[in-house]
Amino acid sequence: MEQKKDNEVADLPMPIKDQVSEDEWKIRIDLAACYRICAHFGWDDLIFTHISARVPGAARHYLINPFGLLFDEITASNLVKVDLQGRIQLPNGHGINPAGFTVHSAIHEAREDAHCALHLHTTEGVAVSAQKKGLLSISQNAMTLYGDIGYHDYEGLALEEGERKRLAADIGPDKGCLILRNHGLLTVGGNVQQAFLRMYFLQRACEQQLAAQSGGAALTMLPDELGEKVAQQGRGPAFGGVAEITWQAVLRMIDWKDQSYKE
Repeated sequence: MEQKKDNEVADLPMPIKDQVSEDEWKIRIDLAACYRICAHFGWDDLIFTHISARVPGAARHYLINPFGLLFDEITASNLVKVDLQGRIQLPNGHGINPAGFTVHSAIHEAREDAHCALHLHTTEGVAVSAQKKGLLSISQNAMTLYGDIGYHDYEGLALEEGERKRLAADIGPDKGCLILRNHGLLTVGGNVQQAFLRMYFLQRACEQQLAAQSGGAALTMLPDELGEKVAQQGRGPAFGGVAEITWQAVLRMIDWKDQSYKE
């Protein structure tokens, strides 16, 4: 058998970790972890829905899941780096679902502060999105998001360029959540941690609303002034700190299961 020459080792593909900055690698690990966490909670939808995060630096590049992989298969290395048009910037053998990036690119382009966008099709989220009044002011989780939710009417699969402007207008310049009517939920944040915590509150509020409605009794609607108070308490200066503490807790949870997302 012919032996390989020493210089043939150079033909091996360079690991993604060695092709990106330390800051980008950290974002890749956080984003891959978020996919795994969503899978842990049962928030995934086979190979559909997406979570995206901005790559640090001057170029407006983003990371998103490769099309065809389940959420619990996502790793730091197989995330795909794209620009705002969905064009791949660092080939790693994977492609993306261009239609899936339409929603994310619209949000990222319009919102400089939206470094992470998390979009899900959970059963509870879709159910509440189909209700005419949307999320009701009946729980503490809902109150935490009071005044922070926009609504976007369903237009079909997100394939049309014109919908991007309407998505951006409906989330507005400062809202952290968007309920896509008859479709699902979306949250944004200054980092992955903040987008995740907003989604946790929003998803739990949807679950609690459906549970309360299923009892058949009249619901107690909380007043607007109380919503404003709770929202201010929950989204004050400490929000970022709480998001980070929560993030470290859920990381410990998934690390016990599987740490392959870091690869």
